[in-house]
Amino acid sequence: MDMTYGELRALIEAERLGWQPRPDIPDYVRLPSYSLGASSDGLVPEAQAPRFDLSTLGVKGNPFLAIRRAERGLISIEAVRQTFPTQQLRQLGLDGAVERAETQMPPDGGIPPGSIDWRNRWGQNWITSTRDQNPCPACWTFAGTALVEAMVRIEHSMWTRLSEGDVHRGVGKTCPDLGNMGEVSAFFANNGICDPGSWPWRTDAPPYAPTADRNGRSVRGPAFELVSVADSKNWLDTVGPLVTWIDVYNDFSAINGTVYRRSTNPSNALRGGHFFLIIGYSDTLGAWLCKNSWGTSWGVNGVGWIAYGECRIDSFGRYGVRNTNPDPWTKRRLHNGNLYESGNGALHRNLEVVGSNGSRVQHRWREGGPPWTWGATSAFATDAAACPTLIGTTFNRNMEIVYTTTGGRLRHWYTGGGGSGPWADGGVFGPTGCNGVPGFIQGDYNAPGNFEVVVSVGSQLQHVWRDGGGWHNGALFGNNIARSGATLVQSSYGTPHGNLECVAVRVDGTMQHFWRNETTFSWNAGAIFGSGVTSPPVMIQGQYGMQNELGPHGNFELCVAVGGRVQHWWRWNSAGGDKGWQQSAVFGHDVQAVAGLCEGSWGMNLEVIVLRTDGNLQHYWRDSSGWHEGAVVGPA
Repeated sequence: MDMTYGELRALIEAERLGWQPRPDIPDYVRLPSYSLGASSDGLVPEAQAPRFDLSTLGVKGNPFLAIRRAERGLISIEAVRQTFPTQQLRQLGLDGAVERAETQMPPDGGIPPGSIDWRNRWGQNWITSTRDQNPCPACWTFAGTALVEAMVRIEHSMWTRLSEGDVHRGVGKTCPDLGNMGEVSAFFANNGICDPGSWPWRTDAPPYAPTADRNGRSVRGPAFELVSVADSKNWLDTVGPLVTWIDVYNDFSAINGTVYRRSTNPSNALRGGHFFLIIGYSDTLGAWLCKNSWGTSWGVNGVGWIAYGECRIDSFGRYGVRNTNPDPWTKRRLHNGNLYESGNGALHRNLEVVGSNGSRVQHRWREGGPPWTWGATSAFATDAAACPTLIGTTFNRNMEIVYTTTGGRLRHWYTGGGGSGPWADGGVFGPTGCNGVPGFIQGDYNAPGNFEVVVSVGSQLQHVWRDGGGWHNGALFGNNIARSGATLVQSSYGTPHGNLECVAVRVDGTMQHFWRNETTFSWNAGAIFGSGVTSPPVMIQGQYGMQNELGPHGNFELCVAVGGRVQHWWRWNSAGGDKGWQQSAVFGHDVQAVAGLCEGSWGMNLEVIVLRTDGNLQHYWRDSSGWHEGAVVGPA
């Protein structure tokens, strides 16, 4: 690239384009040359792109989007209230929206607003961090991957990190090759997109060989939808971001925080085509807000404003996606105990619950939308001594349970295909003398990841793990332990995998936090907190406190039964200083034990399953307005 910053500044001033490159870069420095990679194959002229039918939206998505659609008159407020309680909507600051929707008088006449920025919408960020494709011409895979990541966050309130390399090598491309959105769309619809731990981004071209559990580590969804430029603002308002095309000239690499308009000087040469993500717009600025894949040095932290119509940005149809289905790996820290949010059901957010009644195990599930009914499979097993711990795994999206047996051992059962198949007996394992509810996760060691279990044995905790060679008894740790709980998580602390974390109840009725160092594999005793505890706790690491998929660390959330009610405890992990455990609300009644806890897709709500004193399981849930009593699920 021959142009210097000084030469570009002179062109911009002479043509009165109204923007400036970064002022801190000297005039003599040459403009950077970023990689492109976009093929024009499959581009559809704007005039031929189909119009988007807003009436097909429905209530799917998060509560903010649901009420926004009601504001626009696209769905009824009755449909919204069937999904989200009025109290929650009002707590979210949507009182006015509710009232306007009730009177069917959208404040804006049913048209999109004058500006949208998905980095800060309803006070939250919905866009993953900026990546860098350089030096590889692979904008197409970076843009498509960024689109899916954003929609998982928007539709399911969870952060995910997906692999651009999975798409790149999955379609058989190497770095010299160009690509298009049709290829990304087809790959996503047929295969999903996995996380970097299954197959990472890399600029060389080894044989495509992701881990054996790729199927369970891949976000799934339909093919991308073609959206006209005319419908782009409606889509951005009511669905999410869009992938678009632009012609790239030399000066495009120097975008700063103002609105880009290209120089028409002949020295400003055309370099090729480029795909990136539109994450907003401003009618005041007359520009689209775009997230690029050239690292944080381009624009402002990788984001820039591009004028409407500039460089053919409005000449072709755009690409969006809806109805994403997150994988078990994305949710691995967000559930524990007998409760799991699966990808089953029309909304890909069914609640799955297991319980033990006598020595039998019962699997139940609740649809992820109205009428919120609970179903049940046939009972299985004959030797369950306590409530099982349920997880969703990357092994073909199996659901798997572990429980303590009436003979003082551990037993493993599993069901394939996301819980659709029959439950199969995985056999007895572990030490003798096991008691209570075990902690059970699929960790990140080896590929597919090992199973990790922590269970009470005598007055200590026993770590048990399974790799390709079977089950192994690990370390004994802790002292004066009365019972373990379904509290085991592999946290975001420690690299590259994360520390194991658990909480157990001591003989004096307090709880103690333990953690295993990621590098030394030694178990360490942490804080002691609480009092009067006589039942097992359940803990997760949620996403409160996270700014994007990179962190900071999400909070620990813990629920435990004390005196017939549930205590909610949490530890703030995203700030420095004291990270001590704090008790939050107390809720519920007639509670014998907390059986399960998860952070679900409905606005990062916490969902809890308790075992009542009458032997029934009951659902409670927390939104921004507090804790609410849900339905009685049925006998444990």
